[in-house]
Amino acid sequence: MGVWWGPVVRVLVLQAAWALGGGQVRYSVPEEARAGTVVGRLAQDLGLEAGEPEARRLRLVAQGRRASVEVSGASGALVVSSRLDREELCGKSAPCALRLEVLVERPLRVFHVELEVTDINDNAPLFPAARKNLSIAELSLPGSRFPLEGASDADIGANAQLSYTLSPSEHFGIEEENSNSRSKSLFLVLTKSLDRETMPVHRLVLTASDGGRPSLSGTMELVILVLDANDNAPQFNQSVYNVLLPEDALEGTLVARVNATDPDLGINREVVYQIDTLVPPSASDVFSIDDKTGEIRLTGALDFEAVTFYDLHIKAKDKGTPPLSGHCKVVVEVVDVNDNAPEVWVTSLSVPVAEDASVGTVVALLSVSDRDSGANGRVRCAVWPAGPFGLVATFAGSYSLVLREALDRERVSEYEVEVRAEDGGAPPLRASRGVRVPVSDVNDNAPAFAQAVYTVLARENNAAGAELARLWARDPDEAGNGRVSYSVAEGGVGGASAGGGWRSASSYVSVDAESGRLWALQPLDYEELQVLQFEVRAVDAGEPPLCGNATVQLFVVDENDNAPALLPPAGGGPGPGASGEAAWVPGAGPGAGAWWAWAAWGAPAGQVVAKIRAVDADSGYNAWLRYELWEPRGKGPFRVGLYSGEVSTARALEEADGPRQRLVIVVRDHGEPARSATATLSVSLVEGGEAALAAAGSSSGSGSGLRASSGAEGGASSSSRNVWLVVAICAVSSLFLLAVVLYGASRWAPRAAVLSGPGPATLVCASEVGSWSYSQRQSRSLCVADGAGKSDLMVFSPNFPPPPGAAAKETQPEPPALLDTVSGPSFLASRPFPLVALPARPLGCRWWESGSAARACCGFVFVAREAA
Repeated sequence: MGVWWGPVVRVLVLQAAWALGGGQVRYSVPEEARAGTVVGRLAQDLGLEAGEPEARRLRLVAQGRRASVEVSGASGALVVSSRLDREELCGKSAPCALRLEVLVERPLRVFHVELEVTDINDNAPLFPAARKNLSIAELSLPGSRFPLEGASDADIGANAQLSYTLSPSEHFGIEEENSNSRSKSLFLVLTKSLDRETMPVHRLVLTASDGGRPSLSGTMELVILVLDANDNAPQFNQSVYNVLLPEDALEGTLVARVNATDPDLGINREVVYQIDTLVPPSASDVFSIDDKTGEIRLTGALDFEAVTFYDLHIKAKDKGTPPLSGHCKVVVEVVDVNDNAPEVWVTSLSVPVAEDASVGTVVALLSVSDRDSGANGRVRCAVWPAGPFGLVATFAGSYSLVLREALDRERVSEYEVEVRAEDGGAPPLRASRGVRVPVSDVNDNAPAFAQAVYTVLARENNAAGAELARLWARDPDEAGNGRVSYSVAEGGVGGASAGGGWRSASSYVSVDAESGRLWALQPLDYEELQVLQFEVRAVDAGEPPLCGNATVQLFVVDENDNAPALLPPAGGGPGPGASGEAAWVPGAGPGAGAWWAWAAWGAPAGQVVAKIRAVDADSGYNAWLRYELWEPRGKGPFRVGLYSGEVSTARALEEADGPRQRLVIVVRDHGEPARSATATLSVSLVEGGEAALAAAGSSSGSGSGLRASSGAEGGASSSSRNVWLVVAICAVSSLFLLAVVLYGASRWAPRAAVLSGPGPATLVCASEVGSWSYSQRQSRSLCVADGAGKSDLMVFSPNFPPPPGAAAKETQPEPPALLDTVSGPSFLASRPFPLVALPARPLGCRWWESGSAARACCGFVFVAREAA
């Protein structure tokens, strides 16, 4: 710096000297000189001595602007006091001279000082803006010029001479043009065509350099925006879009989103989408496209079975002028889903099917199809229920419904067959078709009775035409094959019970051919007929007709229609009796008679005087006799055994009892109402010797006694009694075996609701004192006499359920008589004689209604006994 400032100071001193010589001092100082820099020795140049500047108050007077220089008071030198900026002081003026006035007092003098501030290159060129934005059309031609505003430099002279350069660019250059004006014109020149899509913005730097040493420069950024022109058509990112769409897709489903781009800007790049063409054309309402977003959506239903592919030609058009467009194709493949259930059709049906049809008979032909494809269209078929029908595949989609098992119309009269079809989709769809297969009847079932053996109880003396029972045979066939007619096939009664000859059952009973009601053709007499066994045949109307048989055992139930009959003595004629015996004089009828006997004075109590003998042709309770002493009443000397008929002394006989006692004895049965006979016994009271003589005479006379051991007639009576005993034992044994057979049949045979009860019958037996007890293992016996015997059967019938169904009640009314069939075991007295006479009363018969059918509980008693 010292080297550089030396010449400057010398120049300044010379100028100052020149100024003093002309009356004005001139100084020159470069701008931007540092404060304190000595511009000139003002006091010396003004001719002032040392110390005089201060004494004379040498000072600088400013003239309206800040001088940036001052006078040093001590030395009187003009020095720089603050920053000197030529551009600030003088702007673009040249030269830049500052006029200063200097005052000196004592005497006051004014000196004019001119200070020239010289320029240095301290200002770089400056553009009006740091960045300049330009918009140039994309279609501008090369050589086009675009004016630019140049830079400015605050310096002057060579420091202000500017030159321009542009950053490298293949599209732009810079040109300067001299004109008559003071400034140069600056132009940006297009050297190559623009492409906005390649480079939409060009950023360049324009540099201005001045002529100073060193040179300074300034820059400005040029931002060139290429204005778009509609020179590009929209382009799709794919030429073909492939879409798989299930056929069950819902309306509104997004099919695809096409995208077309236009590199242009503004309205030139706004794209509108539309469906140009559609194959098939009928699917125009199936798809729609959003004109702004390019979203293709489903607007209709898809059906794989109708259309499997759709071709959509899409056009994208911009809004430029003229508009440009691009194209693409969307291929929609419809994917099959299992949306069609199988279909089952009956093409032929051959019904009804005879129940004797052979296995393999074709009943129906069926056709099965599924509109889906692949696994969704593969169909499996089955029959439900499995039997007795099955499916046989004939060819694809066709099946035969065939018979695989034998039919039985009586078991199943009609089949509801369901043919089920299922496809192979996931999940599978199913369909079914019902086939009604009726079975026609053939006559393959014979009528069957509910019981193999019917036991019927009928009271004697019934009215002719009275209903005895109702038989019913079931034939499960239908129509004529199941229409049953009844008839009495065979059976009857013979021997002594039928009057010595054979009589067929049809002379006693008849059966209604349609209803099976069994009625009596004539009144029945128990004393004539006890048991009638016959067969009833049921025949259907089929071709050929089939039949079934049932055995009917008709037991005649005894009524109390016979009064007790008094028996004469064993000898058969009247005559005197001995002690313990009685003589008999016949009365007016079988129910009356006169007896006489002897008794010795002093006979002890309990001595048998006589025995009254009676018999009743009835049976059971009706034939069970009791003896009562009717006269004399009160406490007489005699009494009668209640069931034995023995007349014995009630106490020791005395003379006060008189020579003769007249006893009236009544013999009653247990029937309802009871019947009776009266015997009059005259007892003569004699001495013991006379009584012995009477007994001896009785044993040797023609009139025989009542003892079994007196005379030849007694032996004959005993022989006759033995014959009757054998006959009774055989009869009772036969009835016992019959009861066992009936018990087994009712126990193990199928029970019919109309004729069989809920269980085996309960046996009711009587004890000696007349109380009821229940037993199946024992019977009690009471010997009543040792004469000729008569056997009877006592049976108690159980309660019976009503006939099966209300229809049975309508067609088979209850029998009016006390008759019903018996199912279950019967109690038979089967013991060696003497047999039992049971002291009990017959049960009544109770009828009541339960639901729609009648019930009956009847008690009938047969008593096996031996009567005197």
